[in-house]
Amino acid sequence: PGRLIVLAAPSGAGKTTLVHKLLEREARIKFSISYTTRPKREKEVHGEDYFFVSEGKFRAMRDHDAFLESAEVFDHWYGTSEAYVQSLIDDGRSVLLEIDWQGAQQVRKLIPATTAIFILPPSKEALQQRLTGRGQDDDAVIQRRMAAAVEEMSHYVEGDYMIINDDFDVALEELRAILVSHRLQMPKQEKRHRELLASLLT
Repeated sequence: PGRLIVLAAPSGAGKTTLVHKLLEREARIKFSISYTTRPKREKEVHGEDYFFVSEGKFRAMRDHDAFLESAEVFDHWYGTSEAYVQSLIDDGRSVLLEIDWQGAQQVRKLIPATTAIFILPPSKEALQQRLTGRGQDDDAVIQRRMAAAVEEMSHYVEGDYMIINDDFDVALEELRAILVSHRLQMPKQEKRHRELLASLLT
């Protein structure tokens, strides 16, 4: 089976950009597309960035236990399809979830072997600059996001790894290093190279 990897970070920490660059370089990683009730932003594509659904549709899916995790963030709901993720894991694919700390807690309760990676900004000032630079939210929304970020970042202790996204290229290489280290763990390598090991030891 594959591995489930959770990437958690406050809004504005740069996790979405990291994910996009990581997927360009790591063909073995499959990104799990979440469902959301929030409006689609200008450059987002339905079925690639998110599955954009109505609140009624989302509630119906949640009532039928369709989500591995779900959470309300800034007045909108987000959720991860359990069947979709499990099918990829069973097929031997590593799956990357980009979710908040609430979702990460829910996922780890159901799948304890999940690897959790927290992405943090280098400072509060940098975080606010990134949120303001997006040009997507007014000052009131930005202040709400900043207040929520403190709560989000306090949960870093629940992760297995922590990356400070100060220099983007360094953060990306650190993220890749974590994933490569998992691929090189002994049980996986033994299974992957069974024939080679047999020939070396006879």
